[in-house]
Amino acid sequence: MIEVTNLHKGFNGEKILKGITTSFERGKTNLIIGTSGSGKTVFLKCLLGLFTPEQGNICYDGATYSDLNTEQKRDLREQMGMVFQGSALFDSMTVEENVMFPLQMFTKQKKDEMQDRVHQVLQRVNLENAEKKLPSEISGGMQKRVAIARAIVTRPKYLFCDEPNSGLDPRTAIVIDNLIKEITEEYDIITMINTHDMNSVMEIGEKIVFLQKGHLEWEGDKSQIFQTDNKAVTDFVYSSNLFKKVRDAQLKGL
Repeated sequence: MIEVTNLHKGFNGEKILKGITTSFERGKTNLIIGTSGSGKTVFLKCLLGLFTPEQGNICYDGATYSDLNTEQKRDLREQMGMVFQGSALFDSMTVEENVMFPLQMFTKQKKDEMQDRVHQVLQRVNLENAEKKLPSEISGGMQKRVAIARAIVTRPKYLFCDEPNSGLDPRTAIVIDNLIKEITEEYDIITMINTHDMNSVMEIGEKIVFLQKGHLEWEGDKSQIFQTDNKAVTDFVYSSNLFKKVRDAQLKGL
C-alpha cells in the first residue's frame, strides 16, 4: 500500500498541493483525475520521488520515503515502473532493445536471461512478432504496449502511468486500459494512473482521487462517482454529453 499523509508541495511561493491525505492499494488501478492546474501531475511526481514535498509523508509498504537513505531511495525507485505520456521510446532501438534497456541499466542478468524476460513481457502484451521493428514501424497503440512491457520488465512493485491513452483512438484506448488493469491484477502491482479520460475512469477506476486546486476534493470508485453530489466532481464528469446521458440513464434505472 502507498499511504499519503498531509502532503504539501509548492514552487516559488505558490502552493500546488495543499494537505493531501489518501492511500492506494495493491492489485488495484488507482486513478488521479482533475482539471488542468489541479495538481495531479505534481502529485504523481511526488509519488515517484521526483519532487520532495515541503510537508507530509509518503509511505511505501511501511517504508516512509523521507526516512530512507540515498541507497534505500535508489532501491525503491528501481521497484517503480513508468509509462510516459508519449511512450518515450528510443527511436534508434528496436522494440526488443527498448524493453531490454531497464534490465541492462538495473540488473546484472546475462544476455540470454534478459532476452527470455523481454520475450515473456512482449508475449504478454501481444507483441512477440514485433521484436525487431523500430518504433516508427509500429502503430501508436503498439508503441503504448511496448512502453507497458518496458515498465514491467523489471517486475516492479509500483506502476505509474502518465496519460497512457493520450493520442489514441477510443477503441485502442480501451485495449490499453484493460491491459493495464489485467497486468495490475496478475503481477499484484500498485498502479497509479494520471488521466483526464473519463472513459478510463469508467473502464478501470477501482480507486479514483479527484484533485481540485491542490486539494483532495473527492475519492471513491467508478460507480460512486456517478452518485456523488459534489458539484466540482459532477461538473468535471458531466462536461461531455456522453456522460450526461449515462447519468440520466442511471437515474431512470436503465
